[in-house]
Amino acid sequence: MADRFDVKRQGGFTFMAMLCFFLLYLPIATLVVYAFNDNDSVAIWTGFSFRWFHSAWNNSQVIEASIRSFQIAVSAAVLATIAATMAALATTRTRPYPGLTFKYAFINQPLMVPEIVTAVALLIFFSRIKIWTGYTGLGYLIAAHTAFCIPFAYLPIRARLESMDLSLETAAADLYATGWQAFRYVTLPLLWPGILAGLMLAFVVSLDDVVITEFVKSGGQDTLPTYMLGQLRRIVTPEINAISTVFLLLSVGIVTIFFFVSRKRA
Repeated sequence: MADRFDVKRQGGFTFMAMLCFFLLYLPIATLVVYAFNDNDSVAIWTGFSFRWFHSAWNNSQVIEASIRSFQIAVSAAVLATIAATMAALATTRTRPYPGLTFKYAFINQPLMVPEIVTAVALLIFFSRIKIWTGYTGLGYLIAAHTAFCIPFAYLPIRARLESMDLSLETAAADLYATGWQAFRYVTLPLLWPGILAGLMLAFVVSLDDVVITEFVKSGGQDTLPTYMLGQLRRIVTPEINAISTVFLLLSVGIVTIFFFVSRKRA
């Protein structure tokens, strides 16, 4: 019998893989290195310094935009995860029926439609509500981010539900557990890693969103990504590198925490 094809055994695979990783992470490494540059330029290295981290920390606009970003991201991630969990339960704990595929596509619509289209649609929709109600608070950004993040939370939760053993839930029902008891003591503990993955993914997607935020936000509602975009249009200093480095460390920290929590539960 001929050996099965394995791409890892092909000549030059390791070299090409390492080259791809090098080219992928070189710009990120450059950004991080120049965050510690003492010069005002992002392209000329003159010495090691934490001055730009101190500058960002003492910048009231950065602090205000950061707090606003976390408020929106946490709220949107929690709401999106709750909605995604209910949607995943409704679409997996049922027998196939006509229209179920359409529901899958409807839930995942924000992933299939270009983000700019979603942003323009939300702008038109919320602009009418702003005129009718006179309200211009953060509720619109939270609602917009929630709608956009639902499919990102839905996919890992649905994948977890589809891999679970249904016999455990059936056994709980045979032991006279109510639907809520079966969910609380059987389904939810097994589903928790998927919920956590969906929550973290939705949080990260909301935290670094620019397009939807730029279209939906009102005056004085800059998030950290939109603030950084505005600064890049004016003047580029290593302060942007410092903020981006903190963003990177935050993302790595979230992934690391999720890895250890998942391994512990496993």
